Amino acid sequence: MSFIEVNSRTIELNEEGFLLNPEEWDKDVAKVLAQEEEGIEDMSEEHWSVVNYIREYFVEKNLAPMVRKICKFTGVPLRRIFELFPSGPAKGACKVAGLPKPDGCV
Repeated sequence: MSFIEVNSRTIELNEEGFLLNPEEWDKDVAKVLAQEEEGIEDMSEEHWSVVNYIREYFVEKNLAPMVRKICKFTGVPLRRIFELFPSGPAKGACKVAGLPKPDGCV
């Protein structure tokens, strides 16, 4: 287990850097996860469009969206998602979005 500090809060992560308690997520947590876990220094509008879509989908359906849905609904091509989140949509984007580690392929 590891932890991140966000605005005087200690947030617990699993061994792969995913939030143990997704309800602790907010945009400040996302920024810290992006920097410390994914090496993303500045979250661009494109980053946020992907993260926000993933969050909304997860809240509604309690699972991560398939990558095709992410591309379709955000307008961000798959190649660009991998540029934005070098560890990929399942590991990187879902981690920054505060989701638990997705099962299988997204």
